[in-house]
Amino acid sequence: MTIPKTTSAEEHRKYFPGKMIHLGEGPAWRDILVEIHTRPRVGDVMLIPAVVEPQLQWQISGHVVCEDRDLGGQWNTHRVESGALFLINSPDPYELRWKSIGPDPIVVMHATIGLPLFARAAKELFGPDARIPRLKEFNGIRDTTIIAFLEMLRRELSEQKNASPSFVQGIAQSLATHLIRTYRDDKNPHPRRSTELPAYQLHRVLKIMEASLDEGIHVGRLAEAVGMSESHFSRLFKGNTGFSPSQYFIRLRMSKAQELLRETRKPVIEIGLDVGYASPSHFAHVFRRETGLSPYEYRERMPGNAPVENFSRIATG
Repeated sequence: MTIPKTTSAEEHRKYFPGKMIHLGEGPAWRDILVEIHTRPRVGDVMLIPAVVEPQLQWQISGHVVCEDRDLGGQWNTHRVESGALFLINSPDPYELRWKSIGPDPIVVMHATIGLPLFARAAKELFGPDARIPRLKEFNGIRDTTIIAFLEMLRRELSEQKNASPSFVQGIAQSLATHLIRTYRDDKNPHPRRSTELPAYQLHRVLKIMEASLDEGIHVGRLAEAVGMSESHFSRLFKGNTGFSPSQYFIRLRMSKAQELLRETRKPVIEIGLDVGYASPSHFAHVFRRETGLSPYEYRERMPGNAPVENFSRIATG
């Protein structure tokens, strides 16, 4: 198995609205990416790519009603209480949305654990030829050992100016060992065959896409960036996201447009230009197709957002 050098958490930041308040960077955080985010009280539908590395999510604060679904599937609804833990290890992309049901702010910690840590733990537990076992996902549990480790990482991240490499790496390795010991999937012991881009290649491609929202993309350029043919790249990319590169690029454009409509008072025509649409009617058509609303209707429905300009129905679809 080829072990990616970076983690999928870098991609996840692009799909969740909100504000990052802490990010683990530097030598101490090798092979583990830890982030702490605040979230808005209402989250629009977000596409979450398939992940290569297991990711822990800890609801530090806030109570929400959360809905998720496979692409094109039925919504599954569940409550997420403060303190709940999730292990995400999905082979398929999925969609997510949520709504706060209490007064507390929504604060979430993500810890994406690199495959080198799992490889080391597997060899120590099962012998030098052991492969990384598959882990069972869990939803909304309370594992006091995991929470204790995450709390130590949270304090190191938020309270120390310079994190200790030996401290962080020791906790990260302990987390990987605990997860294998406690949550390995004995019914499906072997890792799935990868049909997605490794995380570091996906990150490279998404950076190019993010930088090209206003001008467009060429699939050949994306494939060249990861050293693949267009057809092979497109097949693996669809494994990550469920969409072709061009379809996914449209979703990125619409996600950015939604963010600008929520968080700025820019005229809709300018927002369309910012995400690559010179024609207001074309932008409005694509936006309505992807969201079910015109840009004006979307902005008008945001809490606290009053209409800020006069729009023609032609311009806004």
